[in-house]
Amino acid sequence: MNPHKTELNDDELSRYSRQILLSEIDYSGQLILAQSHAVIFGLGGLGSPAALYLAAAGVGSLTLVDFDTVDDSNLQRQIIHTERQLGEAKVISAKKQLQALNRHIQIDPINHQLDTTELNELVHRADIVLDCTDNFASRYALNQACFENKKPLVSGAAIRWEGQLTTFDFRNETSPCYQCLYKSAGQQNETCTQNGVLAPLVGMIGSMQAMEAIKALLNLPTLAGKLMIIDGLTLQIRTLKLPKESNCPTCST
Repeated sequence: MNPHKTELNDDELSRYSRQILLSEIDYSGQLILAQSHAVIFGLGGLGSPAALYLAAAGVGSLTLVDFDTVDDSNLQRQIIHTERQLGEAKVISAKKQLQALNRHIQIDPINHQLDTTELNELVHRADIVLDCTDNFASRYALNQACFENKKPLVSGAAIRWEGQLTTFDFRNETSPCYQCLYKSAGQQNETCTQNGVLAPLVGMIGSMQAMEAIKALLNLPTLAGKLMIIDGLTLQIRTLKLPKESNCPTCST
């Protein structure tokens, strides 16, 4: 949280008026968003819409973490980047787009892989963390850091026609974690490079990650304890219970 932000100015009241009209948000909720710090890991297919919607919604501080560059094969789905940004660091490309979208927020890019100490320090400073990565190693590391620092983690994934979404809310001791869902750290990654993915599907999941993040920041109901699965080919959506595993190596006591 940013304690120095104590009120919204006239420009912000006008900009966010449609959100402030929602009784669940109102002025007080919009001020909480303006005071909040979200960290987005991965500025690809999921992180692109997530970052755009969090910036548009007025989350006051965004930290962008990615150490990849923009490639032409990214442009099919990573909508925060453009042809003019080819070859540029994704976090720098994304920062330019977000600054053009909303001048009222702070955007901090991190263009290198974090070690364990750096990761824990960053998560400790965050109010919400979004996992928009595409590999198990990153997902387990984020899960561990968020669990240790008791920070909510919004996790999304998409491959081929299927997407998944959940929120691990470690502010609540009964919350399951990512390793309750995927138990083995030695699982093989399935990547878009090898298997393909439909562009609007990652847009759907990334947008929903932004929505879950906003709700978590405002203490509104999230998918905590549940896993949502979307079949993009049939547009069937299932929501399954996701229990806390008693023998989980990360979160069991």
